[in-house]
Amino acid sequence: MRIHSRCAILAAAFLLSARYPANAQGTLEDYARAAKFQTGWQRDMVTVARVEPHWIEKTSRFWYRDAKPKGTEFVLVDPAQNTFAPAFDHARLAAALSKAAKQEYTPTKLPFDTFEFKEGGSVIVFRVMEAQWSCKLATYECVKGPTANKEEGSYDVLSPDGKWAAFFKDHNLYVRYVPTGAVSQMTWDGVQDWDYAAEVPFLTAMVEQGTEKVRQRPAAFWSPDSSKLVTYKIDSRRAGRFTSLQYVPPDQLRPKAYTFAYPLPGEVLSTVEAFILDIKSGKLTPVKTPPVEVSFDEGPGFEWFEDSKGFSYDYSERGFKSFELRAVDAETGEQKILIREQSDKYVDPGLTFYRFLHSSGEILLSSERDGWNHLYLYNEKTGKLVSQLTQGPWVVHRIEAIDEKSRKVYFLAGGREKDEDPYQTHLYSIGLDGKGLTLLSSENATHSASVSPDFVYYVDSYSRPDLPGASVLRRTKDGSDVRVLVKGDATDLLATGWKYAEPFHGKAADGQTDLYGLIWRPSNFNPAKKYPIIEHVYTGPQAFFAPKSFGESIFRGGLQAVAELGAIVIMVDGRGTTGRSRAFHEYSYRNLGGVFEDHVAMIKQMAEKYPYMDVSRVGIFGTSAGAYGAAHAMLVFPEFYKVGVSISGDHDARLDKTWWNELYQGYPVQDDYVAQSNVTMAGRLEGHLLIEHGDLDDNVHPAETMRFADALMKANKSFDMLFVPNMSHGERNSYLARRRWDYFVQYLLGVTPPHNFEIKPAE
Repeated sequence: MRIHSRCAILAAAFLLSARYPANAQGTLEDYARAAKFQTGWQRDMVTVARVEPHWIEKTSRFWYRDAKPKGTEFVLVDPAQNTFAPAFDHARLAAALSKAAKQEYTPTKLPFDTFEFKEGGSVIVFRVMEAQWSCKLATYECVKGPTANKEEGSYDVLSPDGKWAAFFKDHNLYVRYVPTGAVSQMTWDGVQDWDYAAEVPFLTAMVEQGTEKVRQRPAAFWSPDSSKLVTYKIDSRRAGRFTSLQYVPPDQLRPKAYTFAYPLPGEVLSTVEAFILDIKSGKLTPVKTPPVEVSFDEGPGFEWFEDSKGFSYDYSERGFKSFELRAVDAETGEQKILIREQSDKYVDPGLTFYRFLHSSGEILLSSERDGWNHLYLYNEKTGKLVSQLTQGPWVVHRIEAIDEKSRKVYFLAGGREKDEDPYQTHLYSIGLDGKGLTLLSSENATHSASVSPDFVYYVDSYSRPDLPGASVLRRTKDGSDVRVLVKGDATDLLATGWKYAEPFHGKAADGQTDLYGLIWRPSNFNPAKKYPIIEHVYTGPQAFFAPKSFGESIFRGGLQAVAELGAIVIMVDGRGTTGRSRAFHEYSYRNLGGVFEDHVAMIKQMAEKYPYMDVSRVGIFGTSAGAYGAAHAMLVFPEFYKVGVSISGDHDARLDKTWWNELYQGYPVQDDYVAQSNVTMAGRLEGHLLIEHGDLDDNVHPAETMRFADALMKANKSFDMLFVPNMSHGERNSYLARRRWDYFVQYLLGVTPPHNFEIKPAE
């Protein structure tokens, strides 16, 4: 009897040790190490090569903020002279500012991130808190200027000449003449929910101000000569509404209720009528177009032409199946359509960008019309296509600069260079005649670029998740180097045992389409052990999400912290996201719930390559569309995903914001909205699921999570839930991060988490 009992005990011990090897993950030591990464401990151990140049006027001179582990320095660069020096004497400035402000500042931790050179470079101007300061560099005398008036100035929109200030009050537009303070009311018939110069009030502003009648900066767009402005009147009277309860307001015991416009797919939208206001005469001229539907809280944005004779704006019809670039005569309000783009699915506004070339009367537009996002040149006057500038199986991501005099455009694009991750971007130039395509940044990495106003130089910051890279000053004529500005470095962090995240290349579920992902391992990684897999997911079609740069890979969402608990963390960009062909992008159209088979396929390929990845223990978590994805993946593949955490999830597209869902799930609303809802599929849940939501979510209303929870209960499914007071969209505190850790440690690692572990702020 004793022998049998002892054998049983030994057998059980053997099974446990086989499943969870010695030095098991999820220990207090692992939590302590994870907490360091969660609170940004690694920032002081790496140098991220990311230079943001601030070009001085229209020259090639610039300054940048060099944030090093031991402190920050502002650096001034003159490319023509190839000089590189501190922008000012940091020690003298710190001493002078400390004396004037009666507060101690150090040279490496000055209380501002940006400044301006004034008076020919002899004075710098910056803001500390609400006050403007100026310091003379000859004497380092610092003088405090006026403090911004939160009740007035911070809600004004100043004209370019500084003489006029537009502001919103009592549903109408007012203008103040700054030299005298005289105020003129410019509109008179604005009423509640049919306001002039105002966006539809949203929950965040209501909570911040403690009222539904919020103060806001006006929607006022000034002409360059300050003689006119464009504004609009927005009618939200028939738009659908949500009410949110702030259960724990800071100033009272009873909860507070806030009601705000939030139209759902298929519902009535707010509409906008645009007007041109002549400041001196007070004349209000309507833009001659029917009221424009707006699918969220913002009205259209207007861009004036340099001569102040007109302006442009873009318009997408409901469902985003067409895009129009429109121009308006500022005297008459007459409107004409310059360019119209159409699609049977959608014209994605996030991939459609344009620039006016006023000196030649042309427009440069991006379009996916040939299956890839490319650049097209149009005649502004006639709206006729002149030529397609770029073409091929690669993607233009962004226009960086246009040299109209030399007839050349500089742009970022990805997927053109062979044997590279196609999401990596490079800087190119091409003539406006479509000739002379030139690669200017050749390193196998992700490049970002900023071209000087005189088009002679550019700053190129490049890296990969497994390459710290550098920021380099280069010449636009051929991409040749002038000097290295900052060199990325991870030496100190590598010395702790930390390893770079590893890029991974595999195939989609169709066995043909190339997919790309990223793998994070714990810094105490041991290939002889078995590790559960935790996927951080986001499948929103508006972008791609797996980090492609060094800095992003080590600071993204605490992913290294999750790995430190004793897991392999991964991200995958599957079909249905951007950065690739139009066909790749449109895979998710009316199919937001059908994209997860690619993720399962990629994880299986990773586990096949790396046997220490335990494909029998897979967890998943995400926020917003990623929260929908985390829960949906568990419902579609219950045998594969065993544990999930869903944060601020849009679980049912019928209850989510109009624009995003009508764009990507489709318009008009059809049965696919119901079929792909987590609410509809709640009965398929098998694993452990934690759902979180905040009562003050201004993006995805908590009603979506509540409806999902109701469906889970009706299906008799066990799940866990955290409804969080005073939280907006996404996890907002270290407590919730720790609870997410605990959930994976308990149910995926099979370990009891440390009791009430606290993630303390970094010193």
